[in-house]
Amino acid sequence: MSYVISASEDNKYIILKYLVDFKREMTMRSIIEAHVLGEQLEINRYLVDLTESRNRASAFTNYEFGYRDLGAQPAFNPAARVALLTAPGDDSHDFLETVMLNAGFDVTMFKDRELAVQHLEEG
Repeated sequence: MSYVISASEDNKYIILKYLVDFKREMTMRSIIEAHVLGEQLEINRYLVDLTESRNRASAFTNYEFGYRDLGAQPAFNPAARVALLTAPGDDSHDFLETVMLNAGFDVTMFKDRELAVQHLEEG
């Protein structure tokens, strides 16, 4: 399995943990599955754990993913609050965060899991 999806123990957010490097098609499939689970559980907060995943996609692929792929998915909740958790020293996801922010998504990147969870639980 290349990713794992679950609800947090307190059912406040969905956890999407990647176990392989970023691949556009697999990432879309996993995001759709996570958002379907979020809808079923009435959760719109997502912790995307990328600590074991690197983004090796081109800038164009990241741009297409943020603007075309996500925006076109009816299963994607546009009101979702997303915390991207990356490994210390990993900057491979930085451009994707920028693209997603520019596309209007509520996405924030973190290196510290506790800060990411705190961000999701605010509000």
